[in-house]
Amino acid sequence: MKVAIELPTAQATQLENEARRLGVSVEDLARAAVADLLAAPDAAFQAASERILARNLELYRRLA
Repeated sequence: MKVAIELPTAQATQLENEARRLGVSVEDLARAAVADLLAAPDAAFQAASERILARNLELYRRLA
């Protein structure tokens, strides 16, 4: 999929500078940033799973 976005000048400059610093293309850096965002667990899901695990900790211990 190809996506085109328009960034404010300040953000575009930051993106270009960071890509140059890392020695990658702007496109590769943007692709990596999107991949990281999509790979990160949703905060609400993370909080719910931690709550469930904590609540059921004793049960898990007995089943182990």
